[in-house]
Amino acid sequence: MLEVRRLRLLAEFARRGSIAATAAALGYTPSAVSQQLAALEREARVPLLDRTARSAELTDAGRRLAARAEEILALVETAEAELSAQADTPLGRVVVTAFPTAAVAFAPALAQSLGDHPGLTFVLRQTRPGDGVRQVQNGEVDIALIDDWTGKVPDQSPAALEFFHLRRDPLVLVVPDSHPMSDPERPVRLQELRDEPWMAAPPGEPSRQAVERLLDTVGGARPVPWEFEGLLTILSLVARGIGITAVPALALAAGDQGVAVRRIPECTLAREVYAVTRTASVRRPSVAVTLRAIYAAARDVQPPELGG
Repeated sequence: MLEVRRLRLLAEFARRGSIAATAAALGYTPSAVSQQLAALEREARVPLLDRTARSAELTDAGRRLAARAEEILALVETAEAELSAQADTPLGRVVVTAFPTAAVAFAPALAQSLGDHPGLTFVLRQTRPGDGVRQVQNGEVDIALIDDWTGKVPDQSPAALEFFHLRRDPLVLVVPDSHPMSDPERPVRLQELRDEPWMAAPPGEPSRQAVERLLDTVGGARPVPWEFEGLLTILSLVARGIGITAVPALALAAGDQGVAVRRIPECTLAREVYAVTRTASVRRPSVAVTLRAIYAAARDVQPPELGG
């Protein structure tokens, strides 16, 4: 009999390509992963991995079983969801991962709404960009809140995942409240801001790419003199008069004291915000009630007041 927990390890190995990466993704030691995969081979009675001194890769039988493992795991989750749905009461633990600004913006409403369900344990974690979909797919979390600047993520993701659109989050200009451009009566002209001290996330971050695309519309700007990890850190520095920035409006949901927020004329740069879960999980009462709470939080969060 093949053990489901070991099948999950095999499926993760097929996605990751190495024992070390599989162990890191699931929180095990490489030795534990290797031992469990060896035990699965004994259960299957065929070699599943072709091992060398420095690496391991799936055999043909291993690839076939890994593909079946994905189907088996989905069926197991569907069965669990059906049993849970019969109870019709949100119970147990729901783990949600979110990009940082969504975690900060939605957490108060989620805590208040889900507090009405005493049998539910709600866990909210922050994650790095790009990790949310993978974490849902491999079962690390039940729901991920993700941002998509490309408009392609839902179409490029596995069919076993379901995406729920929450809101569109436009890029806005943020300046210190002592800055001349803080005056809502003054038109925003990016050309006038090219030589300002811009602050942005490190290269490669989606929000940094959005800022660069924005400035490209006016011929580019001098190299960004300040790079900081985290949009909330950047906003705190703008409030202290150190520079200016452009961020998604949701980053200001926690408050905009000390800064002025301006709409950027003719700017279409924005990200789409989604909740992602496994299709089989949607029927679980605990997941369903959490999705409803997330949707309400996304709908009700107040965007900053935008000057013209």
